[in-house]
Amino acid sequence: MELNESISAVITGGASGLGEATARALAGQGVKVALFDLQKEKGEKVAAEIGAVFREVDVTDEESVKEGFARARAVNGQERILINCAGTGKAGKTASRDKTTGEISHYPTEDFERILQINLIGTFRCIALSSAGMLTLPALPDGERGAIVNTASVAAQDGQIGQVAYSASKAGINGITLVVARDLAREGIRCNTIMPGLFDTPLLASLPDHVKAALGAQVPCPSRLGNPPEFASLALEMIRNGYLNGECVRLDGAIRMAPR
Repeated sequence: MELNESISAVITGGASGLGEATARALAGQGVKVALFDLQKEKGEKVAAEIGAVFREVDVTDEESVKEGFARARAVNGQERILINCAGTGKAGKTASRDKTTGEISHYPTEDFERILQINLIGTFRCIALSSAGMLTLPALPDGERGAIVNTASVAAQDGQIGQVAYSASKAGINGITLVVARDLAREGIRCNTIMPGLFDTPLLASLPDHVKAALGAQVPCPSRLGNPPEFASLALEMIRNGYLNGECVRLDGAIRMAPR
C-alpha cells in the first residue's frame, strides 16, 4: 500500500512508546492519523505536534472503541490502516511461596483476565471493528483495502518467570494473526504482527540507566535496547509490502529470553 495523504490510519496506544513512534512515522508520510489512548494529556500533545486526531479510548470497552472509530472517521474518513499498540502487563508467578513466611499464594485470576482483556481481546475488538469498516471501501489499484499490524512480544514465544498472563495474551495475538489474514484475504485486507524484544519505551523508563544498559547488553547484536522508530520502520514496511501477510516477526536483535 502506498502511503500518502489519501490514506488514514488508527493507532491504538498512540500516545507514547511504540505507538507514538509509528504515528509520527505515518504522519511523516502524509497519512491522516488518529490516536486512541487513555493518556489524554500525552495523546493530545502528540496529536497537536503531528497534526493528528486524538480520541480517549478504552480498548476493553466496546462502546468506547466504537465511538472512537466513529469520531476518527468523521474527521479523517474510513481508515485503511490499523496499528494495535495498546497493551499492558502485570508480573506474578502462577503460584509461589513467600521465602520469609512460607505463605503460599497464586496469581489472581481477575488480573489474568484483565491482561487478556486489554492485550488480546482489546486487539481483536479493534481488528474486528476496523476491518468491518475497511470492507466498505473500494479496493485500491493493487486490490488492497487495508492493512493491520498488531503488537505481540518475544514473550509470546519465550516468556519469562512471572509473565504468565502477559505471555498468554501475546501468544494469543500471534495465534489470531494468520486466521485474521485468512478471514480477510478475499477482501484485500492483510494482517501481520510484530514481536518486539527489549525496547526503550515508557515501560522501562523508570529503570536506572545502568539497569537499562545491562538489559541492552543481553541483546546479541546490536547490544542495546531497541528504539521505537525501529519498530515503526517495520510497521510501515508491513503496510507497504503487499506480499507480507499472516506473519509474526520477531524484532529483537536475536535475543532469546532466559527463564528470568
